[in-house]
Amino acid sequence: MFRKIAVIVALAGMLAGCQTQYQEMSFTGGVSAMPITGDTYRIVSRGNGYTDATTVQDYSLLKAAETTLSTGNTHFLMLTGNDATRTSVGQTSGYMQTHVYGNTAYSTYTPGMTYNIVKPGQDLIIKLFNTSKGPVPPGAFAAQEVFNNISPRVVRPKKGS
Repeated sequence: MFRKIAVIVALAGMLAGCQTQYQEMSFTGGVSAMPITGDTYRIVSRGNGYTDATTVQDYSLLKAAETTLSTGNTHFLMLTGNDATRTSVGQTSGYMQTHVYGNTAYSTYTPGMTYNIVKPGQDLIIKLFNTSKGPVPPGAFAAQEVFNNISPRVVRPKKGS
């Protein structure tokens, strides 16, 4: 029975042991872009407990840049940005050991640990612009520049996975 539990815990650790990769949204997190209007999109990014908040921010900005470029636009402006970080509590189990010496049993108890799990998240609403169709508002990001700077540092799934 103990061996079965150990195998389950090991498998769960291997699945959760990696930060969320830059991928479409899945049960382990990811990023997605959903159109609201023809030139406005919602970008949703979620990480797991091993993902740093700045990584999720990079994913959001990269998805915004990719969405802008894929729609034939050149710039995006963030209309809103919301922190969608979730926090939960984890608990390890305690254990008891008993040793018998002669007619006397000695027991020791080691309590479990409680720990926080922080799953970073970010929601953006962006508006897209194209320099060939008119002026771009102040504060708009150049999508190609954002893509060039952020893309090399994101973790992507390996091909064939």
